Amino acid sequence: MSNLDEDFDALDTPTTFDLLSLTCEIVSAHVGNNAVSAQEVPDLIKNVYGALAGFSEVEAPEPERPEPAVSIKKSITPDFLICLEDGKKLKMLKRHLKTAYDMTPEEYRERWGLPSDYPMVAPNYAKQRSALAKEIGLGTKNTRKRGPRRK
Repeated sequence: MSNLDEDFDALDTPTTFDLLSLTCEIVSAHVGNNAVSAQEVPDLIKNVYGALAGFSEVEAPEPERPEPAVSIKKSITPDFLICLEDGKKLKMLKRHLKTAYDMTPEEYRERWGLPSDYPMVAPNYAKQRSALAKEIGLGTKNTRKRGPRRK
């Protein structure tokens, strides 16, 4: 980078000292050419400094969304999900995201612009687990009554 480029970069991001110097010059010029009471000077300084500081604030550009390993439509299959981060085929995505990327499902959905109902478990695997849970009676109230407790 040449010295000229560095000088222009320095102009893009003024320091607090630069802002104070400019504020001082503007306020002194204004007070020197206009009738300003002593009570108005602090407000004038605040307004000028605020305006200059507002000009120096540059909004950070929105980070570009990374390119997924596969298309979002192709990431859901009946038997597995494909991770958009690395392209791995998985039955359960949540654990992989936490261990490999320290990412929650919500962060993953936000990063890739996915809907809130985007699955974290492959559809067929979810059906399999649901059938197994129903088979062993999970989620139902115990219908048989227990006898008296033994001491």
